[in-house]
Amino acid sequence: MFVPMTWFGGKYIDDKPENYFPQFATDPEEYFDVAADKIMPADQLAAWKRDRAGCVVDVQLATKHHWKIGDHIILQGSIFPTNLDLVVRGIYTIDPPNSALYFHTKYLEESVDWFKDTAGFYFTRVDSPDNMPRAAHAIDDLFHGSPVPTKSESEQAFKLDFIATLGSVKAFILSICGAVLFTTLLVCANTMAMSIRERTREVAVLRTLGFTRGSILKLLLSESVAIALIGGTVGVALGTLVIKAMSRPGIGLPVSMHMTASTALVVMLVAATVGLISGVIPSHRASNLGIVDALRYIG
Repeated sequence: MFVPMTWFGGKYIDDKPENYFPQFATDPEEYFDVAADKIMPADQLAAWKRDRAGCVVDVQLATKHHWKIGDHIILQGSIFPTNLDLVVRGIYTIDPPNSALYFHTKYLEESVDWFKDTAGFYFTRVDSPDNMPRAAHAIDDLFHGSPVPTKSESEQAFKLDFIATLGSVKAFILSICGAVLFTTLLVCANTMAMSIRERTREVAVLRTLGFTRGSILKLLLSESVAIALIGGTVGVALGTLVIKAMSRPGIGLPVSMHMTASTALVVMLVAATVGLISGVIPSHRASNLGIVDALRYIG
């Protein structure tokens, strides 16, 4: 006994953690036969089966958001390019609560053409825990030679793998960002050092004209930050275009992904910081050169 399941991953109201909860598309005709640990009144189950735009929610989740039978829930698609207007048709209980929402997979298929006859995974019920390993091996052996081989595991193992995957991806992305930022800092520092070194005589002329060491230091640092900000602006523009081009079905990025104002602001702050740090040492050295030694300098 099995039922198709698909993670929707939509946004409810906003991106705040308190408004996040799991959302799955499934087949209401079979789901509660497989998920026998969930209990819901028969009339509510029948109402859900009749309504393709209907959904069922965990009692704890319903209490948290003050939902009741007949309320509308708007989910903004992030993985799928569609927004769902769902109607609460049932409230189930499970011990322990799982704070999840389930809706009709046909509704998603009607909203997203390329998703028709597709499922993210299959939820299977085995008659006893002792038979679970044997059933898992049997399923995997059945699809071993197919274009889409399966990996069957317990629900607990699936949850742990899912959480571990999210953690690994986050750590991987952070490590790449750190490496890129460090490399950018080195490149900027080297570029500013070469630029200032080539203009050592110009710095000496400024000193001769009456510019103080402090004013020269500020001038060179301002130049370094300005160059970094120009690079940051170009990066934000290119990033916006690339994300827009890749945020389409079948490419891999969520369709709702876009460059936000807060992200752009963080990018510009990081760019300004990199420019400031990379220009401190070469600017300090140049501003403290003696006029005679700077005029004699041959780059």
